[in-house]
Amino acid sequence: MLLAQISDLHIKRPGVLAYRRVDTAAYLARCVAALNALVPRPDAVIMTGDLVDQGDPQQYAHLKTLLAPLQIPYFLMVGNHDDRDALRAAFPERAELHGGGEFVQYALDVGPLRLIALDSLIPGASGGMLCDARLAWLARQLDAARGKPVVVALHHPPFVSGIGHMDEIRLDQAASDQLAALIGAHPNVERVICGHVHRSMFVRFGGTIASAIPSPAHQVALDLRDDAPSEFVMEPPAYALHRYDPATGLVTHLAYVDAADGPYPFYDDDGLID
Repeated sequence: MLLAQISDLHIKRPGVLAYRRVDTAAYLARCVAALNALVPRPDAVIMTGDLVDQGDPQQYAHLKTLLAPLQIPYFLMVGNHDDRDALRAAFPERAELHGGGEFVQYALDVGPLRLIALDSLIPGASGGMLCDARLAWLARQLDAARGKPVVVALHHPPFVSGIGHMDEIRLDQAASDQLAALIGAHPNVERVICGHVHRSMFVRFGGTIASAIPSPAHQVALDLRDDAPSEFVMEPPAYALHRYDPATGLVTHLAYVDAADGPYPFYDDDGLID
C-alpha cells in the first residue's frame, strides 16, 4: 500500500505569484503530473494543509481546477492559511470535509491503513491548537482503530524544529503534550505526519515517529538559529511516499517532483561498471 503526502501548496488566485515570486500553481501542476506518472501509482494522496494562501474562495476554485487532472483518490486537510467554510463551499462533493462538525477532520481506511486527519487550525492565527473537543474525538478514533496500523495527520508539527520563527507558530505545547500521551497509549500508530515547516524532518514522538515534509513549491530556509529570519528558498520541490507492508511496517521515502539525470545502470554484461 502506498500513501502519497503533499503539503503547503499555497495556491493563489489565477495569475498571482506567492510573495511576488513563486508560481505555486505551476509547481502544483508539475507535482500532479509527477504523481500520475508514478509506478506503482499511490493508492491515495493526503494533502496536509495550507492548500491555498489566504483562504479565499477564488483560490479554492483555482485549487480545484489544478487538482482535476489528478488520477489518484485524494483527501484534503486544513492548515493555518485555510478557511474551513470556503474550503467546504468549493468542494461540496467531498464527504471527508463535511462530517466533522465545526472541524475538518475525519478517519478513513486507505488499504490496510487507518488514516486519521486532525484539524489544528486556529482561525486568524498562524500557530496550531488541538482543543479538548478535537483531542476527545481523536481518542475515540484511536480506540476504534485498535489492532489496525494507523497514520495520524495534522498540519502543525507537535515538535520543535529548531527553526526559531517556525517554532513560534507550531502546535501549542500543551496540545502537543496531550497528543503525545494519546499516541503513546496506542502502539499501533505507525506515524504522525505533518506539514507547515516546508522541510523534511523526522523525530521520535509519543513512542512512534513524527515527520514533516517539504512543499511542492518553495521551502523555508534551513537556519537553525533561534532568531533566524523568516525567509524561503527555492530548493527542489518534493513530496513523501509512505509505503506500508504488514510484514515490515511503514517506510517513508522523500521524492522530488522534477526528474533528475538518469537512471543509469550499476552493472553491465561484464558485471559492476568500473
